[in-house]
Parts: sequence; C-alpha cells; structure tokens
Amino acid sequence: MHSDTATAATPAPPLKYLGPQWFAMVMGLAGLALAWAAAAPKMGTAALWFARGLGTVAALVFVVLLVLFSRRGQLYPEALTADLLHPVRHAFIATLPLSLILLVALGVALTGASVWWEALWLIACLLQFAVTVWVLSRWLRGNVPGGFQWPGITPVLIIPVVGNVLAPLAGVALGQHEWSAVQFGVGAFLWPVVMVLIFARIGVQGLWPDRLLPAGFITVAPPAVIGLALLRFEAVPAWAQGCWGIALFFLLWSAQVLRPMLAQPFSMAWWALSFPLAAFAALTLKLAPTGQLFALLAMPLLALAMLVIGALCLWTLRGLLRGTLLVAEP
Repeated sequence: MHSDTATAATPAPPLKYLGPQWFAMVMGLAGLALAWAAAAPKMGTAALWFARGLGTVAALVFVVLLVLFSRRGQLYPEALTADLLHPVRHAFIATLPLSLILLVALGVALTGASVWWEALWLIACLLQFAVTVWVLSRWLRGNVPGGFQWPGITPVLIIPVVGNVLAPLAGVALGQHEWSAVQFGVGAFLWPVVMVLIFARIGVQGLWPDRLLPAGFITVAPPAVIGLALLRFEAVPAWAQGCWGIALFFLLWSAQVLRPMLAQPFSMAWWALSFPLAAFAALTLKLAPTGQLFALLAMPLLALAMLVIGALCLWTLRGLLRGTLLVAEP
C-alpha cells in the first residue's frame, strides 16, 4: 500500500510539460538578432557580430527544443493532444514554423540568398499556412470543445493567424515575391479580424486570466512586422511609419498591465514580450533614415529589447534550475 501511494505521488517527468510555447524563446532571440542586423548601418560590423552570435544561440535553442518536443510527442502523446485541444495553448503550435521563418530571414540577412534557405523558407511558410487553416477551421465546429469559444480569444491567437505576415522578411530577398505577397495578404487581412474579436472578448468576458497578461504585448508584433514587410516590398515609407505608430499605441496600451503582470510568478508566457519588442526595434532601425523621430528612438528601443530578452533568459534559466517551469499548469 505504501508503495502504491509513493508511486501515485511521483511527479511526472519535466519533459511532459514541454509545450509548444517554449518555441517563443526562438522567436524572441531570432527577432533580436534581426534587430541587431538592422542596426549595422549605425553600428557597423559590431552589430553584425551581435546578430551572428544571437542567431547561433537561437538556432541551437530551436534544434534542442525540436528534438525534445519530438521526443515528448513520442513518450507523452496524450500531452500533445491536450495542447492541440486546449482553447489557448493550441495556437502556440505556430511558433514552430514561425521560428524557422525567422531563422531563415536571419540567415538570408547575414549570408545572402541560397537554394537551401529557399527550401527551408518554403517548408516553413507552407507549414505556417497549414497551421492557420487548421486553427481557423476549429471555428467551424461552433461553440463546442475544440471549437469557437470566447476563452480561446486572446492575443495568443495572433501568432497562428497573423503570423503569415512574416513570410516577406526572407521571401522577397529569395525572389519569392508572389508567395510572399499571398501569405502576407492572408495575415494582413486576418489581423483586424482577430483584433475585433479580442476587443469583443474583453467586452463580453473581460480580460484574459492574469497568467496570460504578458500576451497583451503580442498585439505590438503585427503592425511592426507589417511595417517591415512593406519596406521589403519597397512601399512608400509613410505606410511603414503609420504601422510604427500603431505598434507604439499597442505597446503603450499593453504596458498598462505591467504592474499586475510583474506580480505574477514568472512563466513562459512572459516570453510574449520578446519578439514584439524586437520587431518594434527592428522597424524603428529600418525607419531611422526616414525621420529624426525614428533615428532618435532606434538605439534606445534596441537596448530595451536587449534588456528585456536578457532578463527573460536569466529568469528562464533560474526557473529551470529551481524546477518551477516544466510543471503542470495551475
């Protein structure tokens, strides 16, 4: 009897709780590397060395997480199924192809176009497109488990639905103008749709749970990336500047929850700050030659992104050492 009790009390292995949200680390690190690459006109080769170093770390983290996540799927398929059925966590599955898209964009920025980068980009973009179709197909089931439910309407939904706007970051340089425009159009169209749903959810059910408060910062990413993509398409700079203004608004809007957010224990949800801040810094750096405002704020915003992502790395390492991250959700 004592043996059965001890066995029942044995906690599950940490690997069981390695959900897809962990790939947000790769997005944050790769996004910061892209921001440093954008700083090269201001800082020269030093910025490129920073970008290469961060890119190497991001690629290593991606490979390690991909191996562990695959192993988790083999050992604990029920845990993966639970993630895919969860009203919020299912959206994080898009962080896998989006991480790869960002790594390819960084590789192209640092080493130039190649057939290998193009192949990886096509694979990642098609996977992301498929994830978007899968996520939105859930809504057709109606208000049932696994279907459209208000608790699932949070800024996390932006990741799989609007993430398609990342495609041009590497696609244009790779000569894939057509598919870059196609996938960009899907994300740009669905962005206001998701934002309307998010505001409607706030009005109907109130704000999302406190543990998801950092997810509000995800709203900064779409306008920032859309601005970067428009510059890739050689659009009029004023359009990208307008996107910068929208991103600034959402940054200030999201900052209203910083105090209650910081009152919560650290979790992987905090990595929701990383990529949006990096993308906003990258857009500001790209716009620096177009106006004094952007030239003035470019380096401070890069420093802010660097500080926040550095802190997230330290808190993540501390959480892993203390065993507070790879555990069951409350």
